Order: sequence, then C-alpha cells, then structure tokens
Amino acid sequence: MKSRISNVSTFGLVATGLTAMTLSLACGGGSSSGVNAPAAPQTGTVAMSVSDASTEDWATVGVKLLSIALIPQGGTAASAVTVYTAPTPAPTVNLVQLDQLSEILGNLSVPVGTYSKAILSLSANPGDVYLTSAADPSTGFAGTAATTYGQGSTVSQVQVQHATGSTGSKTVTATVNLVQDLVVTANASNALDLEFDLSHPAFIVGHTSVSDGSLVWAVNFNGAMVRHHPCHVANMVLRHLYGTVTTVSTDNTALTISKDFPTWPIQSPETETTSSLSLPILADSTNGTLFFNMDSSPITPATVHDFSSLATLLAANTTAGKTTYVRLVTRYQANGTLVAARVYTSTTFNTVFVNPEGHVLHVSGSGASPSFTVENEYGRGVKVNVTAATNFYFHTPASATSGVTPISGSNGVTFMNSGYLARGFKVHTTVDPTTMDAIDVDIEIAKYDGVISNANTSSFDYTHLFATAGDDYTNFNLPYVAPTTPNGIDPSTGDAYTGFKWWNLGYPTLLNPGSSSTVTAIQSFVNAVGGSVSFGGTPAINAVPYGVSYNTWNDSPTTPGWNALFSVLEPTPLPLGTVSTAWSLASGIGSFQMTLPKGTQAVTVDLNTAAESAPLVYQIDRTSGVVTISPVDITTAAGQSAVAAGLAKNAIVKVYGVPQSSNGNSYLMAYVVFYYTGTNASM
Repeated sequence: MKSRISNVSTFGLVATGLTAMTLSLACGGGSSSGVNAPAAPQTGTVAMSVSDASTEDWATVGVKLLSIALIPQGGTAASAVTVYTAPTPAPTVNLVQLDQLSEILGNLSVPVGTYSKAILSLSANPGDVYLTSAADPSTGFAGTAATTYGQGSTVSQVQVQHATGSTGSKTVTATVNLVQDLVVTANASNALDLEFDLSHPAFIVGHTSVSDGSLVWAVNFNGAMVRHHPCHVANMVLRHLYGTVTTVSTDNTALTISKDFPTWPIQSPETETTSSLSLPILADSTNGTLFFNMDSSPITPATVHDFSSLATLLAANTTAGKTTYVRLVTRYQANGTLVAARVYTSTTFNTVFVNPEGHVLHVSGSGASPSFTVENEYGRGVKVNVTAATNFYFHTPASATSGVTPISGSNGVTFMNSGYLARGFKVHTTVDPTTMDAIDVDIEIAKYDGVISNANTSSFDYTHLFATAGDDYTNFNLPYVAPTTPNGIDPSTGDAYTGFKWWNLGYPTLLNPGSSSTVTAIQSFVNAVGGSVSFGGTPAINAVPYGVSYNTWNDSPTTPGWNALFSVLEPTPLPLGTVSTAWSLASGIGSFQMTLPKGTQAVTVDLNTAAESAPLVYQIDRTSGVVTISPVDITTAAGQSAVAAGLAKNAIVKVYGVPQSSNGNSYLMAYVVFYYTGTNASM
C-alpha cells in the first residue's frame, strides 16, 4: 500500500487524487403520439459516460461494465430501469485513463420519472478485472513495476470481492443511494454523477503474506467505493472519442459515428470493437473545428466550419472499400449536444489510436530539445519530443475556443522550458510516427498533489517527492483562481459557483465553494491543512496534510501559469503499524495507540462511533490464499465488540487519517482502519 509519511530530510509520496468513475446523464427531448393511438411513454435522451482519476501506482485498472439501471423513487431492485447495456463482447474500460474525464458510452432513452438509486453490474470472472502496475510506482508499493496482475499466470492474484453467479458468468453489483433524486423530464437537461473511488483505501487492497511472501490484490466494488456526487453536463471534460464514421449530414453540419472501443489488452497494431452505439456530433460553425488527416504527409491541421471535407474523404474511402475511423475532441453543450473541437481521421484504427495517451511519467523540460514521457496501459513509458512547432492545448469545457487555440503560443519549446508541464498531468498527444515529434499535446487534466504547506489566503505550496527524484517538485506555489472565475453549478439550486472550492475526500457532498464568500472558503481551506502528527524517529516520521488540486490555465492573478480551481483533501495513509495500546471506548469515541517501524513514539488514533461520522473499518482476512474484505459497522455494539478484538495490543493495523491538534495534543482522526485476521500481512 502507499505511504504519505514525511521525514525531515526525505519522504515518499503518492499521486492518487480523487478517483472517480462518473455516470453522467444529460436529458432532453420527448415523444408524441398519433391520433387514436395509445400514448407512448415519454423519455429523455441520455448521454451516458464514465470517468475516473489517476493513481501513481497503476497504469491499468481494467473493468467490464455490463449494465447500469436506475431505481424509481420508492421502488426496489425489481422495478429498476436498465439504461445502459454493454455491447457484446463487453469492452474493457481502463479507469486510470479517465482521470477526472468522462468517456461517452452512448445516447440512450430513459423514461421520464424520478430516480433515487442506481445499480451498476460488472463482470467478475477470473481475468475480467485486471491491473497493470505503473512503470515508476510509489516508494513502498507492494507489487512489481510494469507488471500485469489478473491475466495468464497471475490471474489468481486478483480476487474480486462479493462476486455471485456460476463459473463463467460471475458478476458483482454496486447499489448507490443518490444524494439528490434524479428527475428526468422530457424537455430539460440533467446530469447524474456516480463516482468509482479508486483511491479509496479499500478499493484495491494488496496483501503480502508474512509467511510465504505471496501477493494478492483484492478488488472491492461494494460500499463506499461507489457514491453519488452532483455534476453539470456542460462542465464535463470529455476523453478523446473513437468511432467509425457512418454518415455526414447532407448540409455537412454534423457527422454520425458508431462508437469504437479499443481491444484489450492493447495489441500492436491496435484493433477495435465497433459497437451499435450511435453518436451525432456537430461541427463548430462559429469557432471552427481543427481537422487532421493522419494519412497525409506532412500532417497539417485545417480549420473547418463544417464537415464537407470529411464528407469528400468518406465518399472516397467508401468507393475504395476502406473504413473511415476518427478520434475526436468534443465538448457538451448545455442542451446535451456534442460539438467537435478537433477531428483526427485515418483509414486504419491503429493510426488514430497509436498516439500516446496517459499520465506524464517524466519531464525533461530544459534546453533546445525538451521531451516528456507518457505512461501507456502496459505501464511502460513512451518518449515524446517537443519542438518549436508543437502546440499545447488545455481542456476548458466552458470555453468554446480552448479546443482550437493553443495555450503555448507559437513555441512548444518555450512552454516546456517554463516548467508548465509536470509529472501526473493527463495528456493525449498527436505525434509524427516516424520521429515521435509531438504535433499537438492535449492537456486534459493539469493537477498537482502531495504535502500541502505554507497555505495562506493567496496561495499554497505542494511538495511531491517521487520514486524518481528528477520528477520531484518542492514547495511548488499554486495561487487560487480569481473570485469571479466560473467554477460549476449548484445542482440543487442552479446557482453558479465562482472562485476556488474544496472538499474532504471522505465527504464529497460537503462542498466548500467560493460564490459570494470566496475568502471564507479559502480561509476554511487554510485552517483545514494546518495540522501534523509525529511518530518520532531519526529522521522524524510525520503524518502531514495531503491533497490534490485540479487547475486551470492563465487565470488572474497569475498570467501565464496554473491556478487552483478546486482541491480535495485526502487522508494520510500510514504504513502497516502495530497497536501499542488496545482499543477503548469513552463518550462515543473509540481510540487506540499505534507505533510505526523506525518510529520512537506512539500516536493516538480516534474513531468516532456516531452515525454519519464514523470512519470506515474493515477486517482483512486471508485464509488458504483467499483474501476477504469485510466492513465493520462501529456504530453498533456488535461492530465495537469486533473492533475491540481486532485492535488488541500487538495487532497489525493500517490507518488512513487526518492530522488533528486540540489543546496542545496531536492525534489522527481516522478515515479508514484495516485490521487483519488469518494470515497476517507482511510489514
């Protein structure tokens, strides 16, 4: 597991970020009935997508989403309405590539009504869920770099929790109670955001046996791993979309594609599965759409205001018996329609796919010939060269021109030498395949994360020390966005947020927005990141405030540069430790003390047992090579009794907590606690 423990001289950190799988529903349109005909049920058009965020330790978290159903208000699972069914064969979605991005699954129809729950079904046979570790994972990562688990000889090392069904047809479901009911009407847009929390400590649990050193990854889709977080469709950042062109409208204003899913595991050359999911996409008649013919040489983009050139190319390819594949950069309009900012086309799927996509692994940003390395799905780095002609773009859904206007001006080398690209950014590049020179670099997500320090009402600092020291940033200063900067919409009132906002990872619905009280939101953030806890040792082992910030480009008062749009505070994960003073309960607060290897003093860990405030406690049992993750409800007498037995003196324990200070005393407020039974985990 990961460590965010700091020492005086050096410390290892992990770039997890808020990890989410997002289901977004944009509803509009309606239906009508003919004379003397029974009325057809009204429906809303559903633009459905999934999204996620990154983890430093994994290059691939591959899952097969089989179906999504919505339960009407007051209904049961039996009354659920299925709104998405995967094509056959079900495609694999790599959640790591969807770093706060949404991948469109299709436009569907949902019956008008009010829905209060959602049910997700995933395939859970051996090999259906697999993991590929990163090329340069965090210090202390239990696995081996660039290694795939859950396939071939390692298939038994990935164990999906709570799977049901017969061999070959195993599935696992996750039911989510919506924080706010989803109201689907025939003539309005709406959105639903369901988060798959990959960074949740109990989502992927690594267990290395203390007796024989064998490693098992337990993947858990139940409980808090999926939750509801309100969103607005017009603010969604969309991942590049792959498709097969089926038609261009007669007036050339729109194209229609069949959604393509890349083959998993990735092949060379890559192939696709073309689905029956159909998507209409408009040209940007006002700002223009950049059009790239990837089969031409040199590859020179053209700005178009309709798809007449694509219609000509499609007709020629069809006459020659060739298929026209596309990769598109798109954005949603408030009414749920899709507009293309950029279109890349080729007669081979591999040509539009092969351009490196992933998180920036290393940056060499100085000198006349800078470069950076993108981590692919294999957990391997792909080096990309930057030239003066390279254009850098940044996704900004609210800006219609961001998809066609480079932020790097006319010189990509200057952009790199200015330090504007950092490890952990999510990018999708377009390269010349013969030289690997970047034609353009689409920065989809710009994020900094790590230890937070020096927070004040103007800015704060991040320090992140990676396993590869050359990627480090130390005391990187990040100003907040301007108080007037648009920053989302309150889904319950429709009011616009402006300025910086933040929330605690454990409480995603308790947003601290800017709006009319930006200074108050910033000040509350400053107050929240002021604690630390020491376990002693030489050098001292400290648990410190940690977070991740997602940023926007060129926002006042910093021009040019990055500004914090929103931040998420994350609990500090400690290494495996030992209970030094057993659990006890007083006045509704359970507590115990723990020590860490190489530490010299015990630290108190508090667990609130009140409903709605209790941390998540899990019993991790390994028996005969099988790992079982069992949640323990410490708001009940039975749960408290189980925890008292599990947190006895000398028990092995793992804690994720937030440093706190009160009356001169420092302690950890627990967010997640693991205790172990059966075969102990190796420390």
